[in-house]
Amino acid sequence: MLKGSTLKALDVRIMRRYIESSVFRCSWQQQQQQIGKRHYMNGIQRSFITFNDFRNKNRSYTKKELVGYSMQDMYRVVSDVSNYYKFVPYVKKSHVHSVDTSGGGNGFKADLIVGFPPLNEAYTSRVTLEPPGLVRSECHDGRLFNYLLNEWRFSPGLKDIPNSCVLDFRVAFEFKSLLHSNIANLFFDLICDQMENAFILEVERRSGPPSIRSHVLKSKRR
Repeated sequence: MLKGSTLKALDVRIMRRYIESSVFRCSWQQQQQQIGKRHYMNGIQRSFITFNDFRNKNRSYTKKELVGYSMQDMYRVVSDVSNYYKFVPYVKKSHVHSVDTSGGGNGFKADLIVGFPPLNEAYTSRVTLEPPGLVRSECHDGRLFNYLLNEWRFSPGLKDIPNSCVLDFRVAFEFKSLLHSNIANLFFDLICDQMENAFILEVERRSGPPSIRSHVLKSKRR
């Protein structure tokens, strides 16, 4: 069994290798090109990676944004889980089954395979739908993590612009392994931005150009 000092040294070597790898640099360049398609008047304030990040297996990211699409436009795309593999980065498979329409809302289970260097995970997610204001996806039996949560909430936007809404996007998870958590930490902001941006681009593909420019109202990572 590896001792604590050996594990820390191993973490550092692995993280340095992925920081310097061409895979990470290429992914970063592709993300910059994607984000360049959208214009923000308010910048996202990002947190720097600290030593505490490397001792924490929990990760969370929240973002509140005003977008130029209606609640219905956003809800239709985010709730279309069966087609995630077509437009969501790193989703290699998305299959919906066990549909449950009881209790006033809609719900189902979905099998997903998600992979980003160097991690790959297959899991079943429980999806809760409350149209047109909520899409929540939860998993508690993953191979790599103890839990995974993706939550989208949509609320009315500007009164004089019906084709607008405020979206609240939240991602939270806890890895079982500190090593996997430290590796994922290097890609965390990149992956969250790519995911959120992919949904906006898909809404644009289906519904046309936005009615207004997007505005980030709040963003937090921990």
